[in-house]
Amino acid sequence: MDRSKQLGEEKVSKLLLKFSIPAIIGMLVNALYNVVDRIFIGNGVGSLGIAGITIGFPVMIVGMAFAMLIAFGANALVSIRLGEKKIDEAELIMGNAATLLVIVSLVISVLGLIFIDSLLILFGATESILPYAKDYMHIILWGNVFMAIGFGMNNFIRAEGNPKVAMYTMLIGAITNIILDYVFIFIFNWGMKGAAFATIISQMISAGWVLYYFLSGHSTLKLRRANLRLKWYIVEKIIAIGSPPFAMQMAASLLNVILNNSLSYYGGDTAIAGMGIINSAMMLILMPVFGINQGAQPIIGYNYGAKNFDRVKEALKLAIFAATLVVSIGFIATRIFPAEIIAFFNKEDQELIKLGSHALTIFLIGLPIIGFQVVGANYFQAVGKPKQAMFLTLSRQVLLLIPLILILPKYYGFNGILYAGPIADLGSALLTGTWLLMELKSLDTKHLESLVPEPVK
Repeated sequence: MDRSKQLGEEKVSKLLLKFSIPAIIGMLVNALYNVVDRIFIGNGVGSLGIAGITIGFPVMIVGMAFAMLIAFGANALVSIRLGEKKIDEAELIMGNAATLLVIVSLVISVLGLIFIDSLLILFGATESILPYAKDYMHIILWGNVFMAIGFGMNNFIRAEGNPKVAMYTMLIGAITNIILDYVFIFIFNWGMKGAAFATIISQMISAGWVLYYFLSGHSTLKLRRANLRLKWYIVEKIIAIGSPPFAMQMAASLLNVILNNSLSYYGGDTAIAGMGIINSAMMLILMPVFGINQGAQPIIGYNYGAKNFDRVKEALKLAIFAATLVVSIGFIATRIFPAEIIAFFNKEDQELIKLGSHALTIFLIGLPIIGFQVVGANYFQAVGKPKQAMFLTLSRQVLLLIPLILILPKYYGFNGILYAGPIADLGSALLTGTWLLMELKSLDTKHLESLVPEPVK
């Protein structure tokens, strides 16, 4: 069966497994870039090294935000065009996205390198953390273009119905990163710089793999030189549909800046390192959910474009169930093994283990409902409704979490920062549930209308 045709005909549950499992593996592997860096740095450099990466993380999130703006926006459009059998338009969108990824990532690198000291201080770096953060981020920014190409273009491999190759992209980069982390940190003793070099070399290899796939003739969608010239009407559509995940990532960057500064004030360097570890643990738990999202997106987008609304609803419900199962397992693990999770990153620092395990148990209480919220918000992006998707993706971080982090610590100190997490999770899940119920009723109406034959003229 044609790789894109299967999206409209194969059993939905089988399709979701076929697309989501490689995406889950790929997203988990992608998360290992930061998580493995923190594990090696925590054990090879120390707690200040973990804090250094945590401070630099908002800068990396900005780079990822622009890659997601372009890649996810274009990917949704490509999936819909494939559902409409418009292959040439899909290729034009992909070509424009490739050009945008390169231009935007280079601009971010140049600006980041010029203002690196000011940015890191703004993002909460103390005098003791700043040298570690600067050593790491100075090198990461040089490799930003490789991250953008590897991550961004990999989405189109999945969109055309080839999730296994997309998974290989992630695996190749992550395995290389793990090996080089060990070599550069523990054998060469390069410390923070070694972790950064390991990351950008791995991203370079992933980018090369993706470009080879599209230029070697193996792909359904072709990367053609003529399509690299920007068409502004396409750029506008990409930005419109890609704006929800972009806004979510930019909000995440702003959230991290506010969080790091609050942690520095109410808890000090150890609190920053502890929250960096918690973010790594949360990333590992949520990456499978994002993988389920990526697997569901082309199924939902294709069938929405083809007006197969029953298949759209089925894919959505299955994705919500799978995501909830994943986060519930993660929730149980954080209840049973909080101290062990923190110690995995640094087993020597007892103060870090004590503070981190306490923070972990409180901040992640809302995990069981996060899967539903993430998948529900992603649905609106998949069907090309960016305004609804943007509101829901921003609801947790901007509307709820940031104000709570600014207000609650004034009354409850460091614990106030921790209480903000589950309160924001609950509020955003309620908002998403309300909007999704209204959308599903609208989908039922569209389905009934599609069954009524058109009058004979």
